[in-house]
Amino acid sequence: MHIAILGRQPALGTAELERIYGQNSVKLLSSQIAQIETDSLDVRDLGGTLKAGVITDIINGHDWRNVSQKIIQNYFDKWSSHSGKITLGISVYGYNLNPREVQKLGITLKQRLKKSGVSLRLIPNTDIALSTATSHHNKLGLSDNKVELLIVRSNNNQTIVAMSTGAQNITAYALRDQMRPKRDAFVGMLPPKLAQIMINLAAGMEGGIWKVEYGNKTANSQIPNSNSHTLRVLDPFCGTGVMLQEAALMGHAVYGTDLAKKMISYSRENLKWLADSHHVSIDSELQVGDAMKHKWQPPIDAVATETYLGQPFSAPPSPAKLAEVQKICDLIITSFLKNIGSQIKPNTPLCIAVPAWRDKNGDFIHLPLIETIGKLGYKRHEFKNVSQNELLYYRESQVVARELLVLIKT
Repeated sequence: MHIAILGRQPALGTAELERIYGQNSVKLLSSQIAQIETDSLDVRDLGGTLKAGVITDIINGHDWRNVSQKIIQNYFDKWSSHSGKITLGISVYGYNLNPREVQKLGITLKQRLKKSGVSLRLIPNTDIALSTATSHHNKLGLSDNKVELLIVRSNNNQTIVAMSTGAQNITAYALRDQMRPKRDAFVGMLPPKLAQIMINLAAGMEGGIWKVEYGNKTANSQIPNSNSHTLRVLDPFCGTGVMLQEAALMGHAVYGTDLAKKMISYSRENLKWLADSHHVSIDSELQVGDAMKHKWQPPIDAVATETYLGQPFSAPPSPAKLAEVQKICDLIITSFLKNIGSQIKPNTPLCIAVPAWRDKNGDFIHLPLIETIGKLGYKRHEFKNVSQNELLYYRESQVVARELLVLIKT
């Protein structure tokens, strides 16, 4: 049994987990924490999970004094004969505590272990939970000597204790985002971890095994249909190829098209850089094509794409301006969905990012096509723990959000 500490917009991480491990295997312990019934979970496979861990203890109640005493005793018993120095980080979620109380747990455990001849380095807590960056840079959860305890106050009057198996690799994401040779801010900057989420939402139903290579390391993860063939993932608005690069790292064959010849050239150069820098073999096809009328070559096993988001805004637009932009976006995306719908097989999954606009009250205004998606030949995937209306990716300062639609061709 594993837990996942979800990201800034936890609905995205929850939906991603459901699509990979199955709806009935995912249970929310709180708004930020999910429990997953699986034998194997690698945080590197998940764009929407900040940390992951294996559950080691379930403690009844939420009395911190009792919880901390049991944790100290359990891990003293576990480590009292440990060889080598331990680096320990402690992260607590759901409790209203002073960081000093979390630190006190670690100091008490350190003092007890010292009397048994075991050396422990305690990472200081400035907050009750260590940041993802701190966990990542200290390599916590990646070896027996570098440990992070994830202590979670659950909704059901229990406290879950898990040993971390790693934190989100922010260094690798930054490398793939910033070091690729071709970037273009004008066409948008799709974050690699959002691309990873979208590919998992499109292609990530439970079952099957696929492999991801990280330098010299290979990790196994659950993804559909790859026990029969390699999935071919299409991005019809591929831009500089971020979606293609993330799908390729997941072991998928990738197929990208874009209206602009320059973008196809950029995608080709970026995929070559990825293959050379990450030592991976990429099965790719790139074509110039207008997504509203292009004829793609089969097979297409899944579609993951950021569609046309319209012009950027630094402040909520006037109703008239919004109606104008909304009409253009709705027309382009509707035409695309009609076009590709005539070319893909029934039950083909899609995850498409479409625009949603924040108004002056902070509410989001959505595309009209969402309400009539059935007339276009699609149905929206139903999640168990979240609503599709929650699948919005944005920063607090952004007016235009990316709304993720997870669709199935009917």
